[in-house]
Amino acid sequence: MIFSDNESRRTVLRSAIGLAAGAVAPLWAQTKKGGNPSDPLIVAQIVDNSADQLDVSRDFLIGSRTAWREVNIKGGIKGRPVQHLTLDVDSTAASMQSAVESIQNTPQCVALCGTASDRAAVRLVALMQKEKLEIAHVAPWLQSSDIVLDDITFPIFAFRQDQISQAMKSLAVMGVPEIGVVYATKHEHEQNQRDVEQAATALNITIKPVKLTRDLASMGQGLPASTPRILLFVGGTPELVQFLGGADQQARRHYVVALANVNLQTMMQMGATRRTPVMATQVVPMVNSPMAIVKSYREALIRLFDEPPTPQSLAGYISAQYTAQILNRTEGLPTRQTALAAFRKRASIDLGGFHVSFQDKRRTSNYVTQSMITPDGRLIG
Repeated sequence: MIFSDNESRRTVLRSAIGLAAGAVAPLWAQTKKGGNPSDPLIVAQIVDNSADQLDVSRDFLIGSRTAWREVNIKGGIKGRPVQHLTLDVDSTAASMQSAVESIQNTPQCVALCGTASDRAAVRLVALMQKEKLEIAHVAPWLQSSDIVLDDITFPIFAFRQDQISQAMKSLAVMGVPEIGVVYATKHEHEQNQRDVEQAATALNITIKPVKLTRDLASMGQGLPASTPRILLFVGGTPELVQFLGGADQQARRHYVVALANVNLQTMMQMGATRRTPVMATQVVPMVNSPMAIVKSYREALIRLFDEPPTPQSLAGYISAQYTAQILNRTEGLPTRQTALAAFRKRASIDLGGFHVSFQDKRRTSNYVTQSMITPDGRLIG
């Protein structure tokens, strides 16, 4: 679906909920081939509207849209406006295939930017390799540490392994000898078990997995007395809210550490966790940071959208700003080929204090910060 610039995120959310699986907007997929120098540049974004991914994906989208609108206000890319177009998917094979086919049939699309969720990003990497789609896939919300990077994918955010290691380092400094691990789903367990175990081994921390059940609230309420006080939660915001609904009923208090897929602001709005302190990693600076990129983001978000700042939308904003900077470095007007060549140079960039640099195909910085909801409902970082 294509969303106009004057829509609020709430409208976007309502629109996404009603979309059929695999729905892709026909308007830009039918754009005529060729074009002329006065045509806008097309930058596409694939967004996962699955119920369990919507929270992160839509915040990431609103940050991206804020940045692209700001880019256009400032003159676009080399004097040409950017048409930021969104393809909604449900991360199934059919919807992902439809999205890739739309990109293949739209030569004016010079780059893919900010694919979200992690599940969609992982599947897109594999599908682009299979289809031999030669287009820059820039700054996706790619959390998986096991992904084998190719020469068309350019992640700029810390992987899940980096986040787990940072969280466990904080616990190691506190002298914590063991932690419990809660996987929200069987899929989360299969995808993340190795990362968790490797990080724990490196820091000499013992881990005790909590037995997975279908009902997360019951799982939280039924934590045995032998469960460590500190729990690493691997899953999304809705799952964590359910788990805390049970854990808060226990007389024994726990402390939960979550990863970047958890949106603490959303949790606060939902009134989640009255007794359990929750700390979450994030792959961007704090949203109240004095860093120049964060100040620009907050000012643009206030000016253009009626939305509070979140780490996920800040990530979307940074994703688009990085893409715009590299597109401005192409030789001549950006095309799909010249844009890909520019990204392949993997130039180091300072985005108002947020540094992006590479060594070969890997990022050289693994930026991770942490914020926390206290039992009295304050958000601190």
